[in-house]
Amino acid sequence: MPQNKQVLKRRIRSIKATKKITSAMEMIAISKLQKQKNMMEANRLYSYTLHRTINQVLSKVEMDELTFFKPQKGVNVNLVFVSDMGLCGAYNTNILSYIKDHLSEFDKYILVGSKIKTILSKLEYDLIAELDHSDNVEFTELANLGNIVIRMFQDKQASSFNVLYTKYVNSMSFEPTVIQLLPIQFKVEKEELESGPMIDLILEPDPSTLVNQLIPMYIHSLLYSLALEAKTSEQAARRLAMDNATDNAQEIIEELILKFNQSRQASITQEITEIIAGAEAL
Repeated sequence: MPQNKQVLKRRIRSIKATKKITSAMEMIAISKLQKQKNMMEANRLYSYTLHRTINQVLSKVEMDELTFFKPQKGVNVNLVFVSDMGLCGAYNTNILSYIKDHLSEFDKYILVGSKIKTILSKLEYDLIAELDHSDNVEFTELANLGNIVIRMFQDKQASSFNVLYTKYVNSMSFEPTVIQLLPIQFKVEKEELESGPMIDLILEPDPSTLVNQLIPMYIHSLLYSLALEAKTSEQAARRLAMDNATDNAQEIIEELILKFNQSRQASITQEITEIIAGAEAL
């Protein structure tokens, strides 16, 4: 019985130490989550302005004449955002499950992040490019990856360009989502064009040339926006995972303390019984 109490004591100390770690990691994730949300929201103004400008230009051109809007022959290229580290719940697992269930193993893949690289390689998915980190990713790094696919699309080597990322709904909800970047499915919304102050644009040299220059900018901007949203979802998933781990640790501690008290009470009861029995024997 005393040995059992010593084992329980060691387990309680060990889980309390683990609880301190998960609690500290939760606080770090909260701080990073707030930082990522601020970056994501700050980027929205630029993205919205660029999107609205392209809409205004597209309203003056024939989209059938533009390469970026025409379906091409070739393979599908998927860019996937994952994390560099674990301890973020089912964040990476959900991405991997989505790839297996909804995407083809015959597609080509670009990976941003390093967490599931080994698994995709073992499953023989074709990785044509990769960015081995997703933390503090630079706009230029994503632009270079975007340019690879844009050239493949223009050379008719890629039929579509899709991005798989984790959509941030709120701090408790985030889900894997695919968005198609090429061929562009652009809809010129009349309501959006009429909202806010309108400017009578003078397009030089001509609308088609201008659109062909704006579309890569739009793709680069969208890639960066999705990267920020994926990283925000990752930090939210990590905060939630560490919060659950801290709560679970507290529940285990309470159960172990109850068992320890029961063991101690049983030991005391046994000692009292032995003393009484010894007294009666005298």
